[in-house]
Amino acid sequence: MVAQVRRFNRTVTQRVGALQDEVLGRGRSLGAARVLWEIGPDGRDVRSLRRDLGLDSGYLSRLLRSLEADSLITVEEAAADRRVRLARLTPHGVAEREALDRGSDEVAAALLSPLTPSQRGRLAAAMADVERLLRAGTIEIAVADPDEPDARYCLGAYFAELDRRFDTGFAVARSNPAPDDALRPPAGLLLVARLGAEPVGCGALRFGAHGVCEIKRMWVAGTVRGTGLGRRLLDDLETRAAAAGTHTVRLETNRTLVEAIALYRSAGYTEVPAFNDEPYAHHWFEKRVSR
Repeated sequence: MVAQVRRFNRTVTQRVGALQDEVLGRGRSLGAARVLWEIGPDGRDVRSLRRDLGLDSGYLSRLLRSLEADSLITVEEAAADRRVRLARLTPHGVAEREALDRGSDEVAAALLSPLTPSQRGRLAAAMADVERLLRAGTIEIAVADPDEPDARYCLGAYFAELDRRFDTGFAVARSNPAPDDALRPPAGLLLVARLGAEPVGCGALRFGAHGVCEIKRMWVAGTVRGTGLGRRLLDDLETRAAAAGTHTVRLETNRTLVEAIALYRSAGYTEVPAFNDEPYAHHWFEKRVSR
């Protein structure tokens, strides 16, 4: 697999022109061109650029200085917070970005044009699959406090999706309670998944008595479904439950959440009789876990 990845990387870097001193004949490196593209017409703060592109701060500073020297961008302090530096395109920068856009379209068209229509479709589909899997590898999962903004966003999105999908809608007040304190150690924990700075999923544990705990608040954003994030969250929750001394993990779900039901069954959960009186549940599952 490693050999295949390396062959793929070599092919792509050659075909997209990454081996050349300048990209698309515009007189600047691929890194500088990418930064110019990411700044975009609305501008970007430098911290978000560094985070999203995964660049060393020193290297990014050099790229920004080179773009400033070419009068393509300005970098200045934000009016609301002088600690934040904002990069914006100049009129010359806007024109240069448009030229890069046209050149990139031409390169993409040149990749596709020698292929048959069927091959073009296969290549586009394969590229979409590769992109999705590469994005999956950049998603990070960490414990979060329920009061954190990203956690509040995920929980709000979770409740909103249940309200859309359940036959009778969803009201938090009617459901069995899982208050914030129940999702904080030592009573429980909440995991939040992030793609860069974007919260894209969550899952929680609520520890109980006699080595039993419940999985709660499992949600994955539509933008990252198909990346395996749901299974990753589930595996992480099970590992943390086992490490805390749990031997049985339980959960309940609604019949409309067919993707979740399929995930639980494929992960080894067994359907059991109802173990609580959750009014929105139609299926109850449990699984034995170990350290």
